[in-house]
Amino acid sequence: MPSEADALVSTAPAGEDAQTEFARLVEAHWRSAFRFAYRLTGNADDAEDLVQQAAEEALRAFSRFQPGTRFDRWWLRILYNSFLDRTRRERRRSYFPLEDIPSPLPAGREADPETALEAHLDGPVQKALDALPPDFRAAVVLVDLEGLSYQEAAQVLRCPVGTVRSRLHRARLALREWLREYVDAVNRGALG
Repeated sequence: MPSEADALVSTAPAGEDAQTEFARLVEAHWRSAFRFAYRLTGNADDAEDLVQQAAEEALRAFSRFQPGTRFDRWWLRILYNSFLDRTRRERRRSYFPLEDIPSPLPAGREADPETALEAHLDGPVQKALDALPPDFRAAVVLVDLEGLSYQEAAQVLRCPVGTVRSRLHRARLALREWLREYVDAVNRGALG
């Protein structure tokens, strides 16, 4: 079901400036795009740059946006393609063996597992996400962190639903193995 912001595209007055309409849509979906970019890049500065780059590309292509479709999905697809282009161009992402992920467990600290998990998402979880290939990482972020359906993720990633399922399965297996010690500590309440 399209959001209110998406409905603006099809209900905007005929004389309204396209840039104003675009700005409203971008503002309505900025947080979601930033969260997606942050999980893809692993840090706030790169995520901000990526979202800005995707917004500029989306503005240039806004005349091709089809009213009645989901603006947020369209923009996330542009953002993901920008990320892939940047990654290929820079070749600065190196995938490191999971054995190299240091144990994030502080000795002797107790905390509520949900609070600890939320507080440490940027630590070992982000490192494990960074270790995944970009297409696997994007599938995990869209489905598991952003809550998109498999079908919606397939639309953003421009691949079949079966490919999304396969990437998710393989990524989840890798994450489960890489984060086993961390999850055990959270369950024991040893992480603080």
